Amino acid sequence: MTARVGLLVGRERTFPEALIAEVARRGASVTCEYAIFDAPRADVAPPYDVLVDRISHEIVCYQPWLKLAALYGTRVVNNPFWRIADDKFFNAGLAGRIGIAVPKTVLLPLKTYGDDVTSGSLEKNMRYVDWNALIERLGFPMYVKPHWGGGARDVTRVENTDELMRAYDASQKTTFIAQEAIAWQRYVRCLVIGQRDVRVALWDPRLAHAERYTRAHETMPLLEPAMIERVSKDALDITRALGYDMNTVELAIQGDVPYAIDFMNSAPDFDVTSLGQDHFTWVVQKMAELVIDLAKHPPGRMQHRWDELLRGR
Repeated sequence: MTARVGLLVGRERTFPEALIAEVARRGASVTCEYAIFDAPRADVAPPYDVLVDRISHEIVCYQPWLKLAALYGTRVVNNPFWRIADDKFFNAGLAGRIGIAVPKTVLLPLKTYGDDVTSGSLEKNMRYVDWNALIERLGFPMYVKPHWGGGARDVTRVENTDELMRAYDASQKTTFIAQEAIAWQRYVRCLVIGQRDVRVALWDPRLAHAERYTRAHETMPLLEPAMIERVSKDALDITRALGYDMNTVELAIQGDVPYAIDFMNSAPDFDVTSLGQDHFTWVVQKMAELVIDLAKHPPGRMQHRWDELLRGR
């Protein structure tokens, strides 16, 4: 029987179309196509063995369907339950707990609350910020950013107390974190596929978007083999801890210490104009291997607690 892989995408075309073509080229009795569905029913299994989710973080109505697909045995890349639960504050704690260097990170209370939240609702728990203590711990410059988000949206580098307070005031009802800035000399972005394959790439966030991979070798020193091995291991450890099947892990290297900066990328940028042709080709090939493997060899272990209840049904 032919296994089916479905892609959920937004506006991107270069990666999904290349992946569809690569899976077809391999002739592995697996089809890969754009997933098409219309007002899904809760009592009907989606017709896919694997779904690759590239857009549910923005098209939120897809999220319930992806969770239902997992219920019926579809392997969703990435895990739709963890994708919704994940956040940058927890991730910083997780990375630190598994022995990876991370910037000092502080969770901030909301600037404003809904009308039904009164001072009495707050008085026993998280009420105020000791800004002097926070500044002493993190120092300037620091970054203020949403605890959940991507694409560097609403990320602000602040250099002094006035800028910090303006950034916090602008957060309103969005949960933000504050994070120390790492004075790095080299910066890498690790492409991680299938919790097994890593491609380490110099990546310069100071450059224009389309040049961050392709021109980074002009703006910073190359990595020595020992550092490549170290950041590869860190990227794999983080991705495995998160349970992601596709991810990008950014590490800022200060001296000989790589700090994990951004690794909540369950729908990472795989566009050829961003990656450049060499990285793009690698990603497409590794993703094709992953989805074919998942489609032809479903995981043998139980992935969800409800599976115990479904045995024999």
